[in-house]
Amino acid sequence: MEISENIKKHKEELGEKVSLVAISKTKPNSDILEAYNAGQRVFGENKIQEMTEKWETLPKDIEWHMVGHVQRNKVKYMAPFVSLIHAVDSLKLLKEINKEAEKNERTISCLLQIKIAEEESKFGLDAEEAKEILASPEFQKLNNIQVKGLMGMATFSDDEAIVRGEFDYLRSVYVDLKKKHPQFEVLSMGMSGDYKIAITCGSTMVRIGSAIFGERNYN
Repeated sequence: MEISENIKKHKEELGEKVSLVAISKTKPNSDILEAYNAGQRVFGENKIQEMTEKWETLPKDIEWHMVGHVQRNKVKYMAPFVSLIHAVDSLKLLKEINKEAEKNERTISCLLQIKIAEEESKFGLDAEEAKEILASPEFQKLNNIQVKGLMGMATFSDDEAIVRGEFDYLRSVYVDLKKKHPQFEVLSMGMSGDYKIAITCGSTMVRIGSAIFGERNYN
């Protein structure tokens, strides 16, 4: 199935309540343009340099989402254009994003990454750390960022009960935090292998790559 057909299929499947981030990491501009021509405008990358190179050459009405782990010293490269940073896992990173956003006279939207998976390789805050950051005086002073919600990655497992349990937990953290932070509107969870489960658990944004673009070649 072609990329354009995959885009149309997923958009119809997700409807208007769940937004689609097409994960285009490692994929050439030609693939992104095919998805773009099928109506997709939101793309996700996990490396700032690659995302910046694509931003420079592709249509300017694309919304670029940074979905990978972010190194603070590279925030400046994406600050002029990034629409949403998904995987924010520290107050230090929020401060850096705020600093670079201010330099560019922008407000940058962010999501706090909550660690819900068992794997050690996954980054993220626990629920209490997220609550402490949002309540801290230091956070209140950051005027050039807006934390719009949470994101998380479930354990890579064929056991649906494990995945569903982790997504349900993230949803409960989101609901709890939203009581004090009504600006929360994004719960980003679910990828190509588990997005259908994520949607039933309350996801408002899914990150789909291989199911749109095909398997990746990392060589």
